[in-house]
Amino acid sequence: MTTSMASETDARRLAAARAEFEPDVVYLNSATLGLPPRRTIDAVTSALDDWRRGTVDAAAYDLHVEASRRDYARLVGVDPSWVAVGSQVSAFVGLVAASLPPGSEVLTATGDFTSVLFPFLARSGLGVRVREAPLEDLADAVGPATSLVAVSAVQSADGRLADLDALVAACAAVGARTLVDTTQATGWLPVDASRFSFTTGGGYKWLLSPRGTAYFTIRPELLDDLVPVAASWYAGDDRWSSIYGTPLRLAAEARRFDVSPAWQAWVGQAASLELLTEVGVEALHAHACAMSRRFCDAVGLPYADSAIVSAVADDDVPERLRRAGIVAANRAGRLRLSFHVSTSETDVDRAAEALAGHLHS
Repeated sequence: MTTSMASETDARRLAAARAEFEPDVVYLNSATLGLPPRRTIDAVTSALDDWRRGTVDAAAYDLHVEASRRDYARLVGVDPSWVAVGSQVSAFVGLVAASLPPGSEVLTATGDFTSVLFPFLARSGLGVRVREAPLEDLADAVGPATSLVAVSAVQSADGRLADLDALVAACAAVGARTLVDTTQATGWLPVDASRFSFTTGGGYKWLLSPRGTAYFTIRPELLDDLVPVAASWYAGDDRWSSIYGTPLRLAAEARRFDVSPAWQAWVGQAASLELLTEVGVEALHAHACAMSRRFCDAVGLPYADSAIVSAVADDDVPERLRRAGIVAANRAGRLRLSFHVSTSETDVDRAAEALAGHLHS
């Protein structure tokens, strides 16, 4: 396929996907809560109706969980056997934190999201030492004493991207492991989870899921290094025959770390991931960045290769957002806007018209 044909195909897929979103506002807030496409609302509504009517087959929810595991694995470039599912990022970070022996040093980025930090800080009384460094200096801060580097691929507060290439190289040089939170990345930024010891990410932002879905990837050679401290029937080798009694009989692969799912949330997640994989990672990335750049150019902000734009806003901005029907967020004392598959050029232009002259870096 030629480049022009591929671009035309991407454009058609993006247009078809964008037609499934029906907001009443200019929605630039996927970094807080993803906007559901029509198919996701339909799937969840149908699942709730089955529940109301008493016709639910509980085991049938596994189909949605496994479809989500498969499509998520596709988005992050690993085999589904590398992927565990749960409900919260912090629980998976805590799993890694619980595996660290006393004396371990964990290197983190200053000001990172607390779900990446708190599980390690909570182990400080047990001999785990947490050291911070500015995001831009993180790779240089890796040293011989570093056991693990835990960092978000994209910073929640302002959309800055970690230099993951430099980080992987620095950790390999000293034998340190890596834990990367991809919550603000997967869904718009290409992610290769196979490069890292562990990754985790929540589904309710850029993956457009109802709240209650999360993922954990682990390299197969590290499976036995983590104790599945939250093991339940759902992590069983044959989950529906693992409901009662001994002995311990967990799955051999990453599924041994599964947490029993919030079923209806996974119905929605499967539908949303179907849409995202139809569009494709490269097209999602190109679109989000194009919308972000268009906005930055229009309002005179520097473009930072991110789908998230963070800026200092003057006192008029809250009222201007309200009048223009624009939904964004305030994080770390700055206005944060995020651009995703649902964002159109019209959305960007309306936001730029409302905010031009009222933002600075």
